[in-house]
Amino acid sequence: MSAETQSLADALRSRRSVRGFLDKPVPEETLKAIFELAQLAPSNCNIQPWKVFVASGEVRDELRRRMVEKVTAGVPMEPDFEPNAGKFSGVYRQRQVDCAVELYNNMGIARDDKPGRMRAQLRNFELFDAPHVVFIGMEREFGPTVALDVGMYIQSLMLAMTAHGVGSCAQGSMRYFPNDVREIFGEPASTAILVGISFGYEDPDVAANRTRVGRAPLADSVAFKAAL
Repeated sequence: MSAETQSLADALRSRRSVRGFLDKPVPEETLKAIFELAQLAPSNCNIQPWKVFVASGEVRDELRRRMVEKVTAGVPMEPDFEPNAGKFSGVYRQRQVDCAVELYNNMGIARDDKPGRMRAQLRNFELFDAPHVVFIGMEREFGPTVALDVGMYIQSLMLAMTAHGVGSCAQGSMRYFPNDVREIFGEPASTAILVGISFGYEDPDVAANRTRVGRAPLADSVAFKAAL
């Protein structure tokens, strides 16, 4: 299905995390079309707070090199915002475990295979061999309300990529070394990095890309009520 005919419903149903990419850059005109669509994302009072940095070619290579070297050397990570997701328990923990089991089973990595799991973690910083990575941030002074706006931008961006036949993987790990992103893009310390997305054309031969996870029944998450 082409980008011109794919509906929003099609993009929502087909979008998934891609963890292995072809060595094939996305054409510049396609990149511009994708990011122009994402720019239509809603935001509070139309402030459009997202700051977006797309790395390709030599810039992508340098950022990947720096991250891989730091992780391999055990350099402490310095995210702009400390993770505060809380502790997953109950059904949320079960969903997390089910997702990990599906992924690692497809990759042929056993639960007690520590070297294999470490290698799988390093793949994040290798960008899963994607030809592009985009870092998304906002002004450091902004709080959770504005971060929600950025989240809507991220969803819009990934759906636009899907509609254009481009795979993606949103990665919290891309926020761990924000100083490198700021240095390379010439950004001030006031720009905080929230997340990164590796993207490009999916390599169907990568085992991790066989991973499929479902969604909970609607009744588990959504309550409809029309009368008292």
